[in-house]
Amino acid sequence: MAVILLVEDDAGIRSALTRALTERGHAVTWQPAGLPGLQAVIDERPDVVLLDLGLPDVDGVQVLTMMRAVSDVPVIVVTARDDDADIVKALDAGADDYVAKPFGADHLEARIRAVLRRSAGQRAEGPLTVGDLVVDPRTRSASLQNRPLELSRKEFDLLYALAQRAGEVVSKRELLAEVWRQPYGGGDRTVDVHLSWLRRKLGETAAEPRYLHSTRGVGVRLAAPEAG
Repeated sequence: MAVILLVEDDAGIRSALTRALTERGHAVTWQPAGLPGLQAVIDERPDVVLLDLGLPDVDGVQVLTMMRAVSDVPVIVVTARDDDADIVKALDAGADDYVAKPFGADHLEARIRAVLRRSAGQRAEGPLTVGDLVVDPRTRSASLQNRPLELSRKEFDLLYALAQRAGEVVSKRELLAEVWRQPYGGGDRTVDVHLSWLRRKLGETAAEPRYLHSTRGVGVRLAAPEAG
């Protein structure tokens, strides 16, 4: 059973989802607008949030950004907006998954199970060490030579995904699927931009890499700097 917070202004959809998820054994609470939903995340500490984007008080993407400032709770965006630009915007703002209306309750519950598995896996796993770089999924923190790195949510997720497969070349398609939950091939620019930000925080450049090594046309590899 999961404690689910539904942030949705449509009473009919709220009622249908609450009934369907309750029948599947979950505890469901709801809020009809973004700011009450944000407060509920702080007060109730749900296991997962289902967030509509078309809210009456604040746009859902802005609500998501505010949620990410106070919590790492898994968030699944559930909305009628289904074009690529909206999907990318929501994922970049910190959504863990994106489900476009209409959808089946079994489909939604499968997505809920998936994000909860990923969240539980990160809590259980200990720190990953690559050279002088330490990535800790339990605290969502990273340090280099014992100096904390100030990383955004997606920067951390990208670094963690690479640290899990240190020494391997990981394709941009795989990173898009794992970090941004994008089920399609485009969007290399999103990965490139975040890699550039990561390199700057790791004190390196694409021309003079230390930890992040790109293989043209293939992907990127995280590895400890060679001695000497």
